Amino acid sequence: MLRKRIAIMTVILLLSSVAACSINDNQGIADTISVQSNEKAVKLNDSTNHDEVSYTEESSEQISEASVKSEDSSSSDKKQTSEKQSSGSSDNKNNSAVESSKSSSESSSSKTRKATDNSTVSNGTSNSVSNASSEKSSSDTKASAASNQTETSDTESVTASQGTIKAENNKTVTISEAGTYTISGTASNFTVKVAADKDSKVQLDISDLNVTNDNFPVIYVLSADKCYINTTGSSSTLSVTGSFTSDGDTNTDAVIFSKDDLVFSGTGTLNIVSNAANGISGKDDIKFNSGIYSITSAKDSIEANDSITVTDGTFNINTNKDGLHCENDDDDTVGSILIQGGSFTIKAASDAIQATTTAQIDGGTFNLTGSEGIEANIVIINNGKINITASDDGINAAQKSRSAGTPTIEINGGELTIVMGQGDTDAIDANGNIVVNGGTINITAQMSSFDYDGTAQYNGGTIIINGTQVDSIPQSMMGGGRGGMNGGNFGGNMQGNMGGFGGRGGRMF
Repeated sequence: MLRKRIAIMTVILLLSSVAACSINDNQGIADTISVQSNEKAVKLNDSTNHDEVSYTEESSEQISEASVKSEDSSSSDKKQTSEKQSSGSSDNKNNSAVESSKSSSESSSSKTRKATDNSTVSNGTSNSVSNASSEKSSSDTKASAASNQTETSDTESVTASQGTIKAENNKTVTISEAGTYTISGTASNFTVKVAADKDSKVQLDISDLNVTNDNFPVIYVLSADKCYINTTGSSSTLSVTGSFTSDGDTNTDAVIFSKDDLVFSGTGTLNIVSNAANGISGKDDIKFNSGIYSITSAKDSIEANDSITVTDGTFNINTNKDGLHCENDDDDTVGSILIQGGSFTIKAASDAIQATTTAQIDGGTFNLTGSEGIEANIVIINNGKINITASDDGINAAQKSRSAGTPTIEINGGELTIVMGQGDTDAIDANGNIVVNGGTINITAQMSSFDYDGTAQYNGGTIIINGTQVDSIPQSMMGGGRGGMNGGNFGGNMQGNMGGFGGRGGRMF
């Protein structure tokens, strides 16, 4: 009997030992999961910004609380198991002790699984919150970077897909890709800067745009193959009130300034005001196909280095220098003006139209007022209705380009009316030759109608001087002209062919 009891006690002790080991092992797993969860929370916490810390800490605390609960439950289970082990010395409670050990083991496993589940939930919460916080941090960082860029450079980059540009105060919008961009709105100190590849074509549709700048162009073309400026809407006004500032090595000097080709067209009206410099400046070619342009400028209203071409358009220009001016200081082989049509009203303090090489008019209507109407190395008039009021020379061919040859005025057609002011003035003055092949020339001159240093050819057309039609081109020398028997103040020859030093004695031609 004693042996039987000893055997039973030995079995009970073995079973209790196995149950305790199982509980300890499960508790170790729970502790390991808790530690790993905390480590994950810490790593996630380290990868996020300050805003994420509170979220991660909360998740970590939840994991720790779950671990503590698991540990408390395990301790309680151990205590209950120990008590049951002590009471297991009674023969009548052997089965109960075994069942208690099983129940304790299952309870510990259940609680361990619960701790693991809590750890998983907490870890998931931590990951979710941390990821959301990370996205928020990234978004805030980008927004902060964009804000800093705006504050420091005040520049917005625009791509071809962003085709609408709204004018804003103190803003420079940079276009770097080919495409069509519509620009509208009202602002001050607003600039559209084109900085595209050399083979890129950029079109700017100007629609009801009203901008006033202090000292920098409204449209600034730094690089492109061609920049097309198209006027739409009713009317746009671009103004610069002060002296222009440079952009590095580039001396900007116009409301619309371009280092590459400009092409203008459209149906709207473009008003340009430049209080200190030019209205439009192009360092290569400028072309006008259509549109209405009203330009007031302290210096040249339209200036180009290589060429100005007008096929059509309406131009109202008031300038303290030249209306249309084309000249390249570094290359006298370029600098031409070609006008094929359009309507021009130009009031200039200097020249209404001035070119270095050739000024050619194939058509159009002109009302030109200035010191000189048209000046170039070679002036060619093929057609058009041209009215000139001048205080120096109506049309002047001067040696402005050695490469262009002998200064020459050639009139092949059109209607040309020239009214000269008082003083030593010449209606048509060539430092070389004059050729008239056709057209009608009507001159009102107080001093000299024609003046030339080379030859004069009258091959066709009609010439009227002070109301009288003539059949040859008269010559004026030193302010004199035909003297006839009534010779000049200092006389003339007996045949009266030439005036001497003294001006005109009879009718002045």
